[in-house]
Amino acid sequence: MKMSWARSMRAGQKDVFAALRQEIRRLDGDFRQRETLSFGVKALDRRLPGGGLPRGALHEITEGGPAAEFSGSATLFTAGIAARLKGPILWCLNRRDLFAPGLVNAGLHPDRVIYAETFREPDILPAMEEGLREKGLGAVIGEVTRLGLTASRRLQLAAETSGVPVFALRRWWTMAERDLTGLPTAAVTRWQISPFISQAPPAPGLGRARWHVDLLRCRGGEPYSWILEACDAKGRLALPADLADRPDQAPRRRAAAG
Repeated sequence: MKMSWARSMRAGQKDVFAALRQEIRRLDGDFRQRETLSFGVKALDRRLPGGGLPRGALHEITEGGPAAEFSGSATLFTAGIAARLKGPILWCLNRRDLFAPGLVNAGLHPDRVIYAETFREPDILPAMEEGLREKGLGAVIGEVTRLGLTASRRLQLAAETSGVPVFALRRWWTMAERDLTGLPTAAVTRWQISPFISQAPPAPGLGRARWHVDLLRCRGGEPYSWILEACDAKGRLALPADLADRPDQAPRRRAAAG
């Protein structure tokens, strides 16, 4: 009787695990079939499931390097993505430090941006979620410090329902707030953008800035790292020809192991 009961338990567990694996494959298949936005950089797009950034999804973007709390490179990276989407862009923020001419340099004209200034950090996430219920938006962007699992799941579900991409641009002003940006969220992708210090151009005003772009997390994919030229006036990134074979353009093995 004991042997028979043990076999029955093992058979039941196998059925449960088989059903779980099937559900994971189904969800992963749904994720891969979503509409995506290509970056236009093969070295980057081929690392993303579906060949680009999923549209109806939550994406998280942080800044690395010196003066990371100002999020200059991360802001321009986000603006460049938004510039290549059709429709107005809802940008939710609670500080008046968004530099409109800088958005133009990344391809996003201020006339396309709807600014939702909440003045209070806790009001940003509800404003983002409300914006995803409106039709016709190209994207929703919110500058947030705190983004827990519950709130991020709500944004992810709202993005899936609307088909509109939502970007959480993580901002922080103290070390305690900075630590919050490393906590788990329901974001489909998590990026870190850092200025890349390279040789000075031959003359002032020549050459594009370069970023160290880290894909820290990607549902259905693996972490990776690139050195890319910053967004141009049309929001497009580029792979520098002189850095294409550098070891920097390699998987983030440490991040993957972590």
